[in-house]
Amino acid sequence: MHIVCLDLEGVLVPEIWIAFSRATGIEGFMRTTRDEPDYDRLMRYRLALLREHGLKLPDIQAVIAGMAPLPGAREFLDALRERYQVVILSDTFYQFADPLMAQLGRPTLLCHRLVVDADGTVADYRLRMPDQKRCAVEAFKALNFRVLAAGDSYNDTAMLAAADVGFFIHPPPAIAAQFPQFPVHADLPSLRASIDAAAARL
Repeated sequence: MHIVCLDLEGVLVPEIWIAFSRATGIEGFMRTTRDEPDYDRLMRYRLALLREHGLKLPDIQAVIAGMAPLPGAREFLDALRERYQVVILSDTFYQFADPLMAQLGRPTLLCHRLVVDADGTVADYRLRMPDQKRCAVEAFKALNFRVLAAGDSYNDTAMLAAADVGFFIHPPPAIAAQFPQFPVHADLPSLRASIDAAAARL
């Protein structure tokens, strides 16, 4: 039995924080896991920016409400789910993801949770567990799944390395150059073809 593990942002949907940066005009929110390998440092930076500008969870959710999956993402997921178990492993938050999950047909999503005060202030965040993407892949393998994984950023590389086969999908060139062991794909149809080919060999 095969299971496909996918990152969410940058793979199936646009980067939420980048969309928020464009909506607010605050350049600092453009920084993502493609730029900062240390996730805790990145989130502390984001939380400080939110406090500095008086922005709250409803402000972010209002931007997400206007977002849509990347072109072809729903069709890609539907096709994968006809042949494989599919799980989304993301470093986003449940308070962000629901509108986008609805548009994707509600695939299984494992991610994190924000700590939000009664007035909507984002006070903190809570990881499901440290290094959850790698740990999830290792747990699936322990259940005798063959795991194929795809992502685009620094925070996906441990997941890709733990999988039986790992792929990049439109990563920044600098990240792809640092991890040449993961084949790079420019679009979802080519990734689907590589997943099918790799699954046939496993």
